[in-house]
Amino acid sequence: MSDFNELDAAEAEKYVDSFCAYLVAERGRSSLTAASYSSDLKQWLNFCTDRKCPAFPPALSDISAFRRLMDEDGKARSTQQRHVAAMRSWINFMGMEEHKDYDIPLPELPGKTVKEPRILNEAEVNRLLNVCDGDEPLAVRDRAIFEIGYGCGLRVSEICGLKILSLDFESKLLRTRGKGDKERAVPFLGATAERVKRYLDFARPKLAVAGRDKNVFLSFSGRALQRQDIWRILRKRGRAAGITESRLYPHILRHSFATHLLARGMDMRTLQEMLGHSSIVTTQVYSHFDREMRTVYDQFHPRA
Repeated sequence: MSDFNELDAAEAEKYVDSFCAYLVAERGRSSLTAASYSSDLKQWLNFCTDRKCPAFPPALSDISAFRRLMDEDGKARSTQQRHVAAMRSWINFMGMEEHKDYDIPLPELPGKTVKEPRILNEAEVNRLLNVCDGDEPLAVRDRAIFEIGYGCGLRVSEICGLKILSLDFESKLLRTRGKGDKERAVPFLGATAERVKRYLDFARPKLAVAGRDKNVFLSFSGRALQRQDIWRILRKRGRAAGITESRLYPHILRHSFATHLLARGMDMRTLQEMLGHSSIVTTQVYSHFDREMRTVYDQFHPRA
């Protein structure tokens, strides 16, 4: 039995804020991760306020009720898993903060539904690239965005945060910071480098406000693009390319990049490094799509 005095939601909130500051300052987590955990835990606090139950220490019966509510609200299994992971970390933090070993059973993580990533085939990727042809600055920019997303397998957040100094045309490498603020180098050459160079030389100067932003990709007003901007651009260009909007989502170029490389024979470990996955288990989801593509090819392609 824990000897910690029960805290209601209002009393527990200050510990949530301290926990999120600890994640950034001492655990090296990104501010985005801390903000996500803060949001998750404050949903728990709101639930406790409505249910009139202690927020800490959490009773397993209350956690189960909270998870049932998330299920009823249609929350994805991955979202539920993140909520519970936040709570587990917070409980451990509380013990560390008070220098006590609380006898609080940690809630079990819900099983995560494995979703195979949806992808574009190579012809669809080419259509998406080709609808951005032309000399108009935004067309040149959008083509460069799609080229770097598909050619380097970057996450949307990585595209948004990419700095000019991260591009090394001479060594043919691009450096980016992914999840957990981990830096990795990605091959940067061929059509991808050519299109980005064209954008930097001819289109970006027309968008940039002098000295205002060092990010590679800018909006019409000269500010760094945000995730929602990339999503809007992808939908707009996807419609022009005749790709159903329901099939488009921000990481589709990254998923297509990974699947196409596997289909052409890249080994799993190299792909893991290129994608910046900390675990090869995450990368292996693409192997399912690779096998499926080969089966469909063997069945339907006239030259198979």
